[in-house]
Amino acid sequence: MSELGRRGVHASGVGIPALYLLGVVDWPEVRLLLVALSLAVTALEFVRLVLDYEWPLFDTLAREYERDNVAGYALYAYSQTVVAFVFTPAVALPGMLMLIVGDPVSGYLGDNDAGSAKQAGVLGVMFLVCFALAAPFTAAVTPLPIGLAAAAAGAAGATLADGVKPVVAGYVVDDNATIPPAAAIGITLVFVAVGPGLSAALGL
Repeated sequence: MSELGRRGVHASGVGIPALYLLGVVDWPEVRLLLVALSLAVTALEFVRLVLDYEWPLFDTLAREYERDNVAGYALYAYSQTVVAFVFTPAVALPGMLMLIVGDPVSGYLGDNDAGSAKQAGVLGVMFLVCFALAAPFTAAVTPLPIGLAAAAAGAAGATLADGVKPVVAGYVVDDNATIPPAAAIGITLVFVAVGPGLSAALGL
């Protein structure tokens, strides 16, 4: 499968946020859907890693460093599930969309090996895409300057997570695991810095 095809599969995860934004499901139901997704990928990874069964599509979709570790698609599900349970929709949804949409755009423009950084131009595009994804959510719950600052902080966190894949104790820290929490934490830091009144209103 081409890199474009890989990124298309990645972006297909927009379905769950879309269901929420269209009013088909509420936020508790989003959480349940993500739990179900996480359980499903856990079962797939158990079969692959413990029972040593190689799924037919794995060779096509996976990267070399995923062979003996939990694969990126599972981390993709886990990270979204975590932010959905820890943060409110105004914070969690931008982080989820930065992974679902921003990461494929960045990955198509330029990939990076473990321990190295992406090109500055690619990081710039990633930041702009992530900012555009976050701003409608953050600006909807705060005054515009605060909302834009929060969107910028979230985009910066996601861009940093996307731009560098550190290697810790021989394990590559995949950006599928780090983009949503990095973005959500960046947004939250701005909201919390504004004052306790706003933080309480947002449930932070």
